[in-house]
Amino acid sequence: MSTDNTCGCGRSPTGKCVGWHNLTEEQYAEKKAQWEAKQAAKQGQ
Repeated sequence: MSTDNTCGCGRSPTGKCVGWHNLTEEQYAEKKAQWEAKQAAKQGQ
C-alpha cells in the first residue's frame, strides 16, 4: 500500500483501501452487496 492509500488486493470498489482484503469470500460478498445497495440508494436521491 502506498501513501495515497490505494489498494492492490482487487477487492476495493473504489480503488482506495477499505480494509476488505482480510475478509472471507462470504464476508466480502456481503460487504460488496451492502456497498452496491448504498451506491444505488445514492443514485436514487
